[in-house]
Amino acid sequence: MAQDKAAAILEALEVAGAAHGVDVVDVEVVGATKAPTVRVRLDWSDEGKGTISLDDVAAQTEWVSDVIDVVDPFPGSFTLEVSSPGLDRPLRRERDFERFAGEQVALTTTAMEGRKRFSGKLVGMREGHVVLDTDEGEVSIALDEVRRCNIKPTFAKGEKKTFSKQPKGSAKSKKAGHEGE
Repeated sequence: MAQDKAAAILEALEVAGAAHGVDVVDVEVVGATKAPTVRVRLDWSDEGKGTISLDDVAAQTEWVSDVIDVVDPFPGSFTLEVSSPGLDRPLRRERDFERFAGEQVALTTTAMEGRKRFSGKLVGMREGHVVLDTDEGEVSIALDEVRRCNIKPTFAKGEKKTFSKQPKGSAKSKKAGHEGE
């Protein structure tokens, strides 16, 4: 049920996102049924603009909230979290798998039998299949059988890890009530 609601929200946000020059990377609905949390990850549609900043995410949050209110997926209130995709960016569309070819990824399939989890270098797309180069060799998985795939951030040995003082993620958390509708 949460997946159906996430899919409806995602569809509406993708349509609206185009008008704002934004790519809706992912939508998740998590938490309790009575007080769910909707997590929306955004990035710029134009890859030349670089990664979306915290200020940019904050500026986009209002229309995201408005679109979800129109979809009205919940009988009561919900918490909205809008953020950038982060270092462990989720990949879900064919163009995502092509764009991030060469990255290390962790992938989970919908398979009912056999191996479900894979980790390796993303080769890209080939005839509707996501192709990974794993320690066991090349693996090809139909795109519609990919449950989840995320980039695995890597750090070079000896590289100094630094953290900015601003959080990379959430720009706004909002209670959106639907009373009186």
